[in-house]
Amino acid sequence: MAKLFLGDVGSLPIGLLMGWCLLQLAGSGHLVAAFLLPLYYLADATITLLKRLMKGEAVWVAHRSHFYQQATANGFSVMQVVTEVFILNVVLAALAASSIWLKSPYVEGMTLAVGIGAVALVLSRFSRQREALP
Repeated sequence: MAKLFLGDVGSLPIGLLMGWCLLQLAGSGHLVAAFLLPLYYLADATITLLKRLMKGEAVWVAHRSHFYQQATANGFSVMQVVTEVFILNVVLAALAASSIWLKSPYVEGMTLAVGIGAVALVLSRFSRQREALP
C-alpha cells in the first residue's frame, strides 16, 4: 500500500512547475537538455498511448499497459523498477548537463542518441519477462 498519495491536487502543481522549468530551459537555448530530462516518461506515455490507440482501446479508461507496470507483471519487483528508472534519470540528467556545458551540435547529437538508446534499453527490459538469476 502506498505511504504517500499526491492525487490530482498534489501532482498537478508539480507537473505544471516541471513543465514551466522545461520550457524555460528550452527557451534559453537548451532544447536537447529539455527533451532529455523527461525522456523516459515521454517515451513510456507516448508509446503506451499509441499502442492502445492502435488496438482500438478507449484511452480514457484505466489500464495497466505502461512499461513500468508491465515490468512488475514480468517479474521485476517494485524496488527494481524504481531503481532502474532512478538510475536512468540520473544518466539522462548527466547527458542533459553535458549538452549544456559542452554546447556543440556534435555533443547535442551524441547526448540525444545515447539518451534515446538508454531509454529504449530500459523500456525493452521492462517489456520482457525477467530472466531468473542462476
